[in-house]
Amino acid sequence: MKLKITAIGNSAGVILPKDLLSRLRLEKGDELFAIETPDGVRLTTYDPTLAAQMEVAEKVMREDRAVLHKLAQ
Repeated sequence: MKLKITAIGNSAGVILPKDLLSRLRLEKGDELFAIETPDGVRLTTYDPTLAAQMEVAEKVMREDRAVLHKLAQ
């Protein structure tokens, strides 16, 4: 899909067509992440920082379930 860069005030932006927004399940105001890859840049709704944080949280929860019990009280 070819996208055009357009002026937005003193910045530049890309307008995403409605069908692409729908396929990505995005609405105005949602976040989109640009991740550099060896082949270029990938646009995704996936937040790699949040995913890494959740992975650490899940590891802690598996290793020490007592922590969760104390937090719930």
